[in-house]
Amino acid sequence: MRHLQTLVVSTSYPRQADDWRGRFIADLVAALPGEGVSARLWAPPGSLPEGVTAAATKEERDWLDRLATAGGIASRLRVGPIAALPAAYGLLRRLRQVYCREAFDVVHVNWLQNAIPLIGTRHPAVMGVLGSDFGLLRLPGMATLIKSVLAGRRAILAPNAPWMGPRLQALFGNVATVRPLPFGVAPEWFAVERRPLQQGAPWLAVTRVTKAKIGDLLEWSAGLFGASRPLVLLGPMQEDIVLPAWIDYRGATHPEALRKVWFPQAAGLITLSRHDEGRPQVMIEAMAAGLPLIASDLPAHRDLVDGANGRLAASPESLAETLDDLSDPMRNAEAGLAARDKAWHEIGDWSQAAVRFRAAYREVLAE
Repeated sequence: MRHLQTLVVSTSYPRQADDWRGRFIADLVAALPGEGVSARLWAPPGSLPEGVTAAATKEERDWLDRLATAGGIASRLRVGPIAALPAAYGLLRRLRQVYCREAFDVVHVNWLQNAIPLIGTRHPAVMGVLGSDFGLLRLPGMATLIKSVLAGRRAILAPNAPWMGPRLQALFGNVATVRPLPFGVAPEWFAVERRPLQQGAPWLAVTRVTKAKIGDLLEWSAGLFGASRPLVLLGPMQEDIVLPAWIDYRGATHPEALRKVWFPQAAGLITLSRHDEGRPQVMIEAMAAGLPLIASDLPAHRDLVDGANGRLAASPESLAETLDDLSDPMRNAEAGLAARDKAWHEIGDWSQAAVRFRAAYREVLAE
């Protein structure tokens, strides 16, 4: 079995230990080296795991850092397509340069936008697809452009959740292999010790604060939360949203605070997002920590919430009913145990995810 050099590409990466951005990329690249695979990472600046080397130049890292700090391409698209053009051009130009100068056996691209500069090359590729990529694919001509990138190339489209597979198969099944490759969960999440449910234990909403991410939370939850049943909102404010007084907004958080402070005391995790979700990492981390889930009825959430570990909320009435049900300490504990069990047996940790990705690298190289 020959040694493989992988180039991992991402526009998001945690700058320091308490940075929430791109945490799953850091966990992934930390697990990848081994079994004859080494990794170079092209990403914003941050501490690199042992065995991973930097592919980005200082200029590229500094530029990516400024892009990430400003909210990425997505924040500019929320203003309008014209506002996103300079950043999009800068990104695609720099990616083209790295694809031409780096020596690698296979490129692992995260987010489909980062695959566009591969057009005209023959590099074998594993392309990670996240929920936000479906927003990209709705842009006029984008699916045709991605198909041009894939044509004549050995490639695997790797959505991080099974529900995306049929949609991608319909679009690209004639030019690429579509294979869901779920991310993992860091072992520390499984080690979280939840306290028995107490009166006044907070429900947590952990999300970037945008209209799509907040979804129906404000409208449906009025009158359901307050002093006896707090709702704590954790996440960076990325759009100007006026929050009602009954929401306890604490700003951005980070994994250590979730593991040590918030998850042990929480009644559960709630998300009523209407965003293009793939498989929300915070949801599977909450599951691993033993938290029950309440989630909006999206394909991404149907993959995770099965009735035993929580419920999907399709209306204000079903939300109220579920909150009352999970206020019972025994029912809450049972749902939490079911959530942890599902996370372990159906998702696993990052070492298991790395095995899946290393196998995909060798498959795309026809080894």
